[in-house]
Amino acid sequence: MRKLQWKIVMLFFVSGALTLFILFIAQQIMRLIGREYWKEPWVDSLFRAERLLVSFFGFPIIPTIVGIVLFICIVLLLSQGSIRQINLLMEGTRRLAKGELDQEILVKTNDELGQMAVQINQMAKQLKLSLAEERMAVQSKNELISNVSHDLRTPLTSIIGYLRLVHEDQYKDEVELRYYTDIAYDKSLRLGGLVNDLFEFTRLGYSPINRVEINLVELLAQLAVDFSLTGQHEGIEVVFTPATEKIMISSDGDKLMRTFENLLSNALRHGREAGRVDLNVSRDAKQAKVQVINYGPPIPQQAIPHLFERFYRADESRTDQTGGSGLGLAIVKAIVDAHHGTIQVFSTTERTMFEVCLPLQPPEN
Repeated sequence: MRKLQWKIVMLFFVSGALTLFILFIAQQIMRLIGREYWKEPWVDSLFRAERLLVSFFGFPIIPTIVGIVLFICIVLLLSQGSIRQINLLMEGTRRLAKGELDQEILVKTNDELGQMAVQINQMAKQLKLSLAEERMAVQSKNELISNVSHDLRTPLTSIIGYLRLVHEDQYKDEVELRYYTDIAYDKSLRLGGLVNDLFEFTRLGYSPINRVEINLVELLAQLAVDFSLTGQHEGIEVVFTPATEKIMISSDGDKLMRTFENLLSNALRHGREAGRVDLNVSRDAKQAKVQVINYGPPIPQQAIPHLFERFYRADESRTDQTGGSGLGLAIVKAIVDAHHGTIQVFSTTERTMFEVCLPLQPPEN
């Protein structure tokens, strides 16, 4: 790939050939003009001066100077395309240095200059993408700090308030004291849960997926039993319906356990009145499909696209008893994405279903 080098060689070769050709043509034209023309006094003086210069320098100086000037002019004329390309490259690098990344360098050749222009354009696109990602990361970090501060401050303010009442002995009797401490304890549990969810969410970005072969049916069956026992005192039953007895999947069992724990907790919390949550699992040739269905109030359609955003709440007025930390579904989405799977939400007045699809085998790199 030395197209530019050979282009320069050809440029000088063609320029030299054209110079010789033009000088030859000029000589023939001068001969054809007529001998009477050469008898003019100023022409005769010019020839005598030329002869003196030849005798002094040893070679025809005037034709040589004319040839050099002609050669330079032809080189400059034939190299205009390459010069324009170099100017475009210089202008592009100046814009790049100033941070102007939107305007691309126009590529007109396929030699090294053209390849350099392509690489500069690609570098500008990559730099623009990196800057956009950096801005998004900074914005995301600021939003995370703001949301965390708000969600941590609410229970912490309540804990401090009730403990201050206890510390200042502002209670009537032991019953009211116990009431204050119970509220402070409940708020501290919520605060601890929020901190744990936040830690889990941030850790997902650095924790690798440790894939092993697991039986998804067994994992879900265990979860169904655990959550059925937990929901007994509230009259909620988890009904597990597997389409087959065995679905082997290459995945991180601990992370998948956390995924379906969050989905089942969410389903139990919002489907409490129906007294039932369905957990279904099936498979096809390429993927396993898990459905978590509750029969509580529907999710507003405008809220569904935002359900997996951090700290998003479809019902902004929900209380500690009706809502979680706002990170559970974000954790679910992060784990499913890390497994190259998908998650969808379907909600009607009859039921709300979270459907997770996971590939049976990890995609090839």
